[in-house]
Amino acid sequence: MKIEKTNRFVCTEVSGGAFDAFQARVLVDRKTGVNYLWTTGGYAGGLTVMLDAEGNPIVTAVPKDED
Repeated sequence: MKIEKTNRFVCTEVSGGAFDAFQARVLVDRKTGVNYLWTTGGYAGGLTVMLDAEGNPIVTAVPKDED
């Protein structure tokens, strides 16, 4: 299986620095516009889809010609 490097996700927000105990990033999928929250702390980390007040995924409009 060949792994292809793509630029599918873009980081739109960063909280915490390189040496902070906790870091959070908002990633946006360029194909679907869905927002994800990535967190790290120590040796642990997690990824989850971000939801609005009604429980639907938060979707950001992504220009078609942006790569």
